[in-house]
Amino acid sequence: MPRQRGQGVRRMRVMQTFGEPRATTNPYIVMLRAALLEEPTVEHMPFSWRAALTGRYDVLHVHWPDTLLAARHWWTKAGKRAALACLVARVNLRRIAVVRTVHNVTPPSGPRLDRALIRALERCTDVRIRIAAVTPEMEGVPSVLVPHGHYRTWFDGMPRAAPVPGRLGYVGLIKPYKGVERLVDAYAEASAIDPTLSLRVAGKPTEQGVERRLRAATERLRGLDTTLQYVDEQEFVDAVTSSELVVLPYRFMHNSGTALAALSLDRPILVPDNELNQALSSEVGRGWVHLFGGELTAGALLGAMQAVRTEPPGAVPDLSARGWHDAGAGHARAYRLAMDHRSRRSAAASATTPEEGSRA
Repeated sequence: MPRQRGQGVRRMRVMQTFGEPRATTNPYIVMLRAALLEEPTVEHMPFSWRAALTGRYDVLHVHWPDTLLAARHWWTKAGKRAALACLVARVNLRRIAVVRTVHNVTPPSGPRLDRALIRALERCTDVRIRIAAVTPEMEGVPSVLVPHGHYRTWFDGMPRAAPVPGRLGYVGLIKPYKGVERLVDAYAEASAIDPTLSLRVAGKPTEQGVERRLRAATERLRGLDTTLQYVDEQEFVDAVTSSELVVLPYRFMHNSGTALAALSLDRPILVPDNELNQALSSEVGRGWVHLFGGELTAGALLGAMQAVRTEPPGAVPDLSARGWHDAGAGHARAYRLAMDHRSRRSAAASATTPEEGSRA
């Protein structure tokens, strides 16, 4: 097993459930990988099914478990289901610690077999990493709070646009729960009251029906500009920084990398009023986070834009608690805790086995 260079400290071999970065890889994953490569007590291992099922590692770090089963063809799906079942058996038999980052709190979706496999993997969890303080604890499973890192370094050096007066912006994947169609409806009402408003929507819809309706709205509404496809990093920066206010009209929001990305680019945001976003507002400073309750309305858009104009936020939002060096160290603590927890669980199971056998 690898040891820390120049010392006798054993490094932890950690396999993440993501492979080597590609152009479309989530920046959160890319920056986490970089932080772990700098962490002296961790040896980072990219994911492959072969390595997961045959390699030697101490910790399996799970992010979005449903992505392990993502497949275009039924035969690939069948193979991944079998592989995940084998992986669950392997982490138990080989006493490999399992860490789960809680990116969202909604239960697994999809076919019944997929949900069962994901729940089986989750039952193996030794430590949960919470990237938001409001994420609920789970009884019997210890957790470590490692706040979601900022994106300032990620966007360093990328050209930024000047904000267009009156422009509202949305950027990111367009999924039904994100409420983009409701944003367009609210904009239609708000722009009838304030004709200086405009709306830019950039991102790929995940459903064809949503895409058709957004294209029809673009033809119908003055000031609505849509880019309904995957946007690269520079397009993302341009869409955010050209906006006077970034609107995330989600019906449910627990963690949002887009909210932190917009704040990292020094643009105020309008987000749902919940415990998470109230805490974010207090953290980053006055005027950066605006809240709406219930369904997004024209009044919420007009009120937030008026607040941005009459009471502009401070120089930059305070994201000092979200540095990636701290994130690397926090993950290392979680891995060590998970290994200790797995050892205690295994020892307890071994201690009960002879007694149970004697009663049989």
